Amino acid sequence: MFTTTCEPHHDRFTTALSTFICFGLVVSYLPQHLRIILAKSSEGFSPWFLLLGSTSCASGMLNLFVKQWDVVKCCKYITVGSCLESSLGIIQTFIQWLFFTIILVLYMIYYPQHLKYIEVNADDRRDSEHDALPKITKVKTDDWCLSIILSWVVFVHIIFVIFVTFYLLGTTIPDEPSTRLDIWATFLGVSSATLAAFQYAPQIVHTYRSKLVGALSIPMMLIQTPGAVFMVLSIALRPSTNWTSWVTYAVAGIMQGMLLAMCIIWKLRQSKLAIDDFGNPLHAGYDVVGGVTVSGANTDSGGGSHPSTPAGSDVGERLLSPVTEPCERTPLLPNPDASQRRWWQRG
Repeated sequence: MFTTTCEPHHDRFTTALSTFICFGLVVSYLPQHLRIILAKSSEGFSPWFLLLGSTSCASGMLNLFVKQWDVVKCCKYITVGSCLESSLGIIQTFIQWLFFTIILVLYMIYYPQHLKYIEVNADDRRDSEHDALPKITKVKTDDWCLSIILSWVVFVHIIFVIFVTFYLLGTTIPDEPSTRLDIWATFLGVSSATLAAFQYAPQIVHTYRSKLVGALSIPMMLIQTPGAVFMVLSIALRPSTNWTSWVTYAVAGIMQGMLLAMCIIWKLRQSKLAIDDFGNPLHAGYDVVGGVTVSGANTDSGGGSHPSTPAGSDVGERLLSPVTEPCERTPLLPNPDASQRRWWQRG
């Protein structure tokens, strides 16, 4: 696995491709980061998608790090430029892991407040002045609790794989093939590909059920889906790599393409139904109830509004019309007071 000589490996095409990918990764992730920050909401993301994505990226990054460990060790014998050129594959996988993990961090920071807690009635409290005083308390929602747990799983996972990786690298005899490192690198690569295959499944299901784009960034996916081809090519052309190093990004690219197609379909649907990416009506004074747009949008104290019923719960067409108020010209409307007649009107 290791080489006894440190000769700089020059490949202009691979270097240019990896440099392009590094800049492309940064540019592609920025729209997603800015979208969450500007919207001040991460609604629409599946926590399982972020968990599987973060762990998959971490495993893929360390797989390439182990496979090219001999290249990294040679950096102290060659120039800085040659070292950067040889390490661009590791750098691009690091950028991929870092910027995806930032999405997880933003997801936790901007998790919608109205989805964090629910109000429940606690046990009745009795005292000397009142027989029973109802007590309202806030408890964490199941989704928020799940998000917290999965975030800790991501943290523990990255600490564990980094520890094992550097332990094996530090206890391996230099310049000699290591079966342990080969097994560990293969495990990281296969687990990364497996996680990537399942990564998009919960997000695709979540987006399909909500029938809303939410906080997902279509521009990011438009850049990254075709970019997966270049990512695979740049890693496959690097020395000391094999299929376990690039298969992760091939699988992720295919799954992301499926999610992108679904988001485009939902985007067109939202335009037809006159709602935004979060299900809020685009026309002031309208609300979304049971898949039908009616007047009287619910607003909170801060002036914002959000539908009381998820806009994506119905695939059918919505009606965009205000509610008719009862008056003399609408005698067929039901009178809520018709059954409450005065005593002198009863026959």
